[in-house]
Amino acid sequence: MNANHLFSAIRAAIPDLDKPLAIHPSGGVETYADALATSGRLANLLVALGVEPGMRVAVQVEKSWTALALYLASVRAGAVFLPLNTAYTLNEVEYFLSDAQPTLFVCRPPIADAARALAARLGVAHVETLGADGTGSLTQAAAAQPAAFEDVARGPSNLAAILYTSGTTGRPKGAMLTHDNLLSNALTLREYWRFTPDDVLIHALPIFHTHGLFVASNTILVAGASMIFCPKFDAKEVLALMGRDSFRPTCLMGVPTFYTRLLQEDGLTREASAHMRLFISGSAPLLAETHREFEARTGQAILERYGMTETNMSTSNPYDGARIAGTVGLPLPGVSLRVVDPESGAELPADEIGMLEVKGPNVFIGYWRMPEKTAAEFRDGWFITGDLGRIDAQGYVQIVGRGKDLVITGGFNVYPKEVEGEIDAIPGVLESAVIGVAHPDFGEGVTAVVVPQRGVAIDEAEILAALDGRIAKFKMPKRVFFVDELPRNAMGKVQKNILRDTYKDIFRSVA
Repeated sequence: MNANHLFSAIRAAIPDLDKPLAIHPSGGVETYADALATSGRLANLLVALGVEPGMRVAVQVEKSWTALALYLASVRAGAVFLPLNTAYTLNEVEYFLSDAQPTLFVCRPPIADAARALAARLGVAHVETLGADGTGSLTQAAAAQPAAFEDVARGPSNLAAILYTSGTTGRPKGAMLTHDNLLSNALTLREYWRFTPDDVLIHALPIFHTHGLFVASNTILVAGASMIFCPKFDAKEVLALMGRDSFRPTCLMGVPTFYTRLLQEDGLTREASAHMRLFISGSAPLLAETHREFEARTGQAILERYGMTETNMSTSNPYDGARIAGTVGLPLPGVSLRVVDPESGAELPADEIGMLEVKGPNVFIGYWRMPEKTAAEFRDGWFITGDLGRIDAQGYVQIVGRGKDLVITGGFNVYPKEVEGEIDAIPGVLESAVIGVAHPDFGEGVTAVVVPQRGVAIDEAEILAALDGRIAKFKMPKRVFFVDELPRNAMGKVQKNILRDTYKDIFRSVA
């Protein structure tokens, strides 16, 4: 058997082949033996389709056990896994396929015909389908393949995945993540968060995102633990799962939205969460108010951490010790973090605000086919995060803002320039500005401020209707406002800070 840096570690961590890996809320179970067999058949299929080591496998499907097994199959076959947000339209997917040039694109059955037409135009060799219930042409073809598969040898520096992260300007960037980027982070989180084979994670995150795919799934796999594999987050269902003796879950990983919605449930009590040892939050800022209210209701302090697509996880509040609301904790073992002057790069003393930079085995190796952009994002081996923050005298990191206009809503990144471009193309619109406004449920709510062309009457509903189908739903503005002109400075740049201040309270009453 060949050494496959990431999968060899996953295989070595299996405590018992009959141990449950994925428990479905309905009661069905996929064991570690099932994981090896299903991923083995899929890996054999990938090879049969001509997927060679280093080739890309692009996937845009609903969350399912088979979709997770496909990720493992890609790793085992030495391929590079490329998950895509299910909310992306085919118009948006076209860029990713043309840039990454995958050998295989796996899509949802309803869009198969359109996907095949797009693939033919872009030179993507194969298109297979996979539905939320695990059926589709992919599983039909894999059923004929043997379960045994000899893992393809891969070293620490070989690519395991590419995750696209858009920029505030220009085209989306593919963050290249190696086997060691993923494995080192999973092993660190296993130890830091005390995961063992006895743990059962409530997994209600999507698996096209670094949080659900790598932070949650990889950590469970290298711990030999189990997870309750929920298709999506539903507060009532998660609350019910927390109290089920048959599952006995111990942990939940989520975005702040999970916790604000759980707090809306009367049944969230100390008794309801008695099985649970750990609640983790990330992907967006957790309000200090949410942190305090959750601890008052359950007796447990949410553990907030910080990471990025490019860096995996970089910091975490401690497992033992103070979990301080409003901070993302301390740098993880093996990870270095510093705060520097954005212009000079000079390191700043404690409690001064500056640009956060990260270095460690967790940090990606660069952007796919963008050497100049890669060089610009590193300074003396440190990755420039684009986030502004401070480190206090105790070493706790606080994120205070972003150097760029990125909006994080419900854990997803929205880049204003992209949404503005779509709005500006709507007949009757002169220009627009898109900002993030504090939202109690989503962290930030995408908000558009639009200047209509002179003499044109246009309303919020017309803007939203025109955007529907053009951009992913998570990028859609939650509110649209109209002004005669946008505030600008002496250089003509739109002053988004003024807009944020003007509209800062618009979601205050949202429950």
